[in-house]
Amino acid sequence: MSWIEAIILAIIEGLTEFLPISSTGHMIIASALMGINQENFTKIFEVNIQLGAILSVVVLYWKRFFQSVDFYFKLIVAVIPAVFFGLLLNDFIEAALERVWVIALNLLLGGIILLFIDKWFQKNEQDNEKSNEKNTTENKEISYKTSFIIGLFQCLAMIFPGLSRSASTIIGGLTQKLSRLNAAEFSFFLAVPTMFLASSYQLLKSYKTITTEQWKILALGNVVAFIVAMIAIKFFIGFLAKYGFKWFGYYRIILGMTILILLAMGVNIKL
Repeated sequence: MSWIEAIILAIIEGLTEFLPISSTGHMIIASALMGINQENFTKIFEVNIQLGAILSVVVLYWKRFFQSVDFYFKLIVAVIPAVFFGLLLNDFIEAALERVWVIALNLLLGGIILLFIDKWFQKNEQDNEKSNEKNTTENKEISYKTSFIIGLFQCLAMIFPGLSRSASTIIGGLTQKLSRLNAAEFSFFLAVPTMFLASSYQLLKSYKTITTEQWKILALGNVVAFIVAMIAIKFFIGFLAKYGFKWFGYYRIILGMTILILLAMGVNIKL
């Protein structure tokens, strides 16, 4: 992996990590299109630059992370399902990530779902109008039960790569009567322990194989992902409040269909 390729992937990660369009799917497809071999370091890089992205959440919402111990316990409850299924289905998940058609199909199906999300959960916005005006998430609104259910939804993105961790957790929050903004913000918060554990686990397994040059590339990727994610989060909150999810749905459908058509035409997109 070259420095330029690392920067491009880090930009993609920062832009897509918190949007409901699947950062993993975008990075894997981008790697394939750029002809980057899915060697050990490439996989390490794609997982670990998420650390830079999640750091942007801590910086932007730092007051929330120092608000109460209860906040951390709820995040722990929410991340437990991902830890369980991640360890249980690790081989299945890694195999699914190597199939472009699976990612493309999940992008397409997830996009169709996003077209109807605003209509399905319109009552949430009416019931939470005051919360939306404040543009903040009150921790007391998120119960332990709600946290755990959102955590279960997060597992769908692990089992179906391309579905999007962000989309899954936001939809999980909406099913628990959270507003779009409240669900999105809790999705941001949940990304911190989830991505930290995933990245740490990957590093512990592979750090001995990483060269000095690769450590530099990894550090650069995290810095770029952090900066871009800061911008993307601010954009997403404003866009979501004004337009909802449908445009993300259109984008996913177009991208998923394009990839499936290319594959059907015999275009070689190898991972």
